[in-house]
Amino acid sequence: MDNLKCLLVQSRLYWADAQANRSYLEVIVREHGGSSDVILFPETFTHGFLGDTQANRESMDGETLHWMKKLSAEFDCVLGGSVAINTPRGTVNRFLWVCPDGELQYYDKRHLFSYGGEDKRYVAGSERKIVHYRGWRICLQTCYDLRFPVWCRNRGDYDAMIFVANWPVPRMAAWDTLLRARAIENQCYVIGVNRIGEDRRGLKYSGGSAVYDPLGEALLELGSEEKNALASLDMEKILGIRSELPFLQDADEFDIRSD
Repeated sequence: MDNLKCLLVQSRLYWADAQANRSYLEVIVREHGGSSDVILFPETFTHGFLGDTQANRESMDGETLHWMKKLSAEFDCVLGGSVAINTPRGTVNRFLWVCPDGELQYYDKRHLFSYGGEDKRYVAGSERKIVHYRGWRICLQTCYDLRFPVWCRNRGDYDAMIFVANWPVPRMAAWDTLLRARAIENQCYVIGVNRIGEDRRGLKYSGGSAVYDPLGEALLELGSEEKNALASLDMEKILGIRSELPFLQDADEFDIRSD
């Protein structure tokens, strides 16, 4: 099975300016995305976290989604990242997964960051999302979801897990620790894509985007500067580790209530 090549885009974001962010990120895609299977942007990459309070509302027929579809088809790769999207049930923080053949899948963030007021702006999702792409099963997650291991728990249904985030400087120790923990306990690759810079509210972000293998070893660490880097995920490594160390078969069974 082919390796999965993922480009992590650890960029700054313009506050409440979707066009500026799309233009800036497109330059990165054109310079660095040519050999990628998947290109990943941070959480709420069009306006910054809660920046939609001062921006035009997005929809599933809006400019950002059309832009993602165009680039995805041109570069023959998935584009992924979250955007605040208006829906009939309210605004959601939606992780968009746009495939080059035009297929669109998405995950609505389950755990809203009430400490920062996200629960006042958005409505929570209720379903986990596993996407299938080029032989890989990938669990989509967003930022604060990282703190909830039951929600993230591998039930034998995925090989890699992706977190897109706006995770601020004061809690970076938790970011680093929990990304590694999720990889170890779920025997999967874990990708975390965070932004850098400072937003209009004065919150500072220092990146820390990384990829951990199923043993919790760092495959890629981007540090605190603006940077883009490619990681190659190896399915044979996952299968070998799960065969040698079959810990998942001893995991507890449970159900998650959506209410």
